[in-house]
Amino acid sequence: MRDNQEDSATDREEKKPTPWYIEVPVVIVLTLLIIFVFQTFVGRMYLIPSQSMEPTLHGCEGCTGDRIFVDKLSYNFSDPEPGDVVVFKGTDSWNTNFVSQRSQNDILRGLQNLGSYVGLVAPDENDLVKRIIATGGQTVSCQAGDPGVMVDGEVVDASYTLQPPAFPVNGNTGSEECGGDYFGPVTVPEDNYFMMGDNRTNSLDSRYHLGDEHQGTIPEENIRGKVQAVIFPFDRIGGVADPDIQD
Repeated sequence: MRDNQEDSATDREEKKPTPWYIEVPVVIVLTLLIIFVFQTFVGRMYLIPSQSMEPTLHGCEGCTGDRIFVDKLSYNFSDPEPGDVVVFKGTDSWNTNFVSQRSQNDILRGLQNLGSYVGLVAPDENDLVKRIIATGGQTVSCQAGDPGVMVDGEVVDASYTLQPPAFPVNGNTGSEECGGDYFGPVTVPEDNYFMMGDNRTNSLDSRYHLGDEHQGTIPEENIRGKVQAVIFPFDRIGGVADPDIQD
């Protein structure tokens, strides 16, 4: 009888719950670890801040911009292709007006950097979103009389662009078919990508950086991922199309 009582007491001791002051921190750490792994290797959310990708993606100063899911896995198995909408880190010429949002206080800046790893704070880099128009080795241009943006002498599909144009085009220097001023021809360096916004007359894209070391293009290592879907606001939820624009 005494042995049974001792066994029962032992069972009660073994089943004693973990104290909350240990359990809660462990749950928080594990949750942050899962978020870190997901955002590092699978994908993360970004906020659209401008109108340069209208009508595909909505954004403007002071409004509720689209929140998009950017997939980081796709390009581990395939190369970025014309028509893909991607998020990328700007090169030096794209970063002229970029201002870091990090605190000047070392401690706060460290906390902000830590927060960026788990998605609580935006990365401290100039991340942009545009559509790939041409890839390494292809020649892109738009000149007077062209029916649209040309890649290797063939017009690319422009059905996804904003129509009518957001701003008027100066007929002396460009055309609505070009989405602004004439440009090119420029041959895209290998492993680089020529980017344009869907809101052609309101997008400071590769056309405006043609004089830099990359001829306005973006190196593959700067691409952060492929935009797969709008996940907020709720009335905008849906996939983001990636048409074969050179077909």
